[in-house]
Amino acid sequence: MERTIYREIRATPQVMQLGGLLAAFILAALWSVYTVEHHGHVITGMTNQIVWGLPHVFAIFLIVAASGALNVASIASVFGQKAYKPMARFSSLLAIALLVGGLAVVVLDLGRPDRLIVAMTTYNFSSVFAWNVLLYNGFIVIVGGYLVLQMMRKVDPRLVKAAGLVAFLWRLALTTGTGSIFGWLVARPGYDAAIMAPLFIVMSFAFGLAVFILVTLWLFTLSGRIFGDALLIRMGRLLGIFAAAVLYFTAVQHLTNLYATEHGGVERFILRDGGIYTLLFWGVQVVIGGLAPIALVFLNPSRSSTVLAATLVIIGGFAQVYVIVIGGQAYPLDIFPGFDVIEGFNEGIVNPYAPSIYELLLGLGGVAIALFAAGLGAKVLRVLPTNLSDANLPADR
Repeated sequence: MERTIYREIRATPQVMQLGGLLAAFILAALWSVYTVEHHGHVITGMTNQIVWGLPHVFAIFLIVAASGALNVASIASVFGQKAYKPMARFSSLLAIALLVGGLAVVVLDLGRPDRLIVAMTTYNFSSVFAWNVLLYNGFIVIVGGYLVLQMMRKVDPRLVKAAGLVAFLWRLALTTGTGSIFGWLVARPGYDAAIMAPLFIVMSFAFGLAVFILVTLWLFTLSGRIFGDALLIRMGRLLGIFAAAVLYFTAVQHLTNLYATEHGGVERFILRDGGIYTLLFWGVQVVIGGLAPIALVFLNPSRSSTVLAATLVIIGGFAQVYVIVIGGQAYPLDIFPGFDVIEGFNEGIVNPYAPSIYELLLGLGGVAIALFAAGLGAKVLRVLPTNLSDANLPADR
């Protein structure tokens, strides 16, 4: 077994072409931001009823996946699984890159990005959004410090493990904060549930690991490095467990809401009468993003099955976030519980929403920022091992 060696990826023509493609998506996103800022959000599909649109779906997915992308580093440092240790550096880098991409989408869709300064300097601690500002910034600082410790030549392993434990606990707090944005929003029956916090945590495990698998394989292929089947299949099985956990917590969420009479209406809307939201829930989230990946990694464990399973988990993850964010707003608000509103504005009406091209470009731009940052980091930092073949896989015991 060779000693693990880390090297930067070379700027091959394929790498440069891919970097140019990502840069084009980023420029398209900036054009979208400029156009929306010039004409106003009226040209998007968002309204005063659907205030969180497609960009927020991308942003929340990236933020949740950022927490989960740290899985590999946590498994290596905190839980002592040596097979994952060679990938721990890139796991930390990718986590930061995904969070930056997600936050970029949120900031660029604010309407007044400069107002972010107010949120960063004046804290309303009765708002979960203020808590998340601290959690996001803290995540970048803590994981960045954790990455530096991993890259140091001479460092006490106990210090690395301690930093990994802090990063692991912080990422749990971060995802809890993101889920609590919805769980504590009691005005909307589609959100009001304490289980949103643990649901978002298991979602992060699945989404982040799926993104890590695909991005790492992508960079290894571009740089001509070997990624062995044994480790990949092992990660695929872990992904299957996480996908099953997401299905379990989703089932608990909806069964609990069905038991509570006050949430019966929104449950019928999502599970039966919601049109596109019902289709996305059962067809994409449950079947494509849940049952299919589980079947692939456990019934036919192979390299191709793991790659396909990771792709399906990401597709199902986007559908799940879309149903939570958009579907939760589309269901009509019960402004005056126990009363019928005879004359009002949109009371009792399912709010329509059709995302615009500007929203799609902004969301894809956030993904491009995350991938470009991860690729640039791998180009200038020694975070990727040169060999992850089966023969070079360290034993856990």
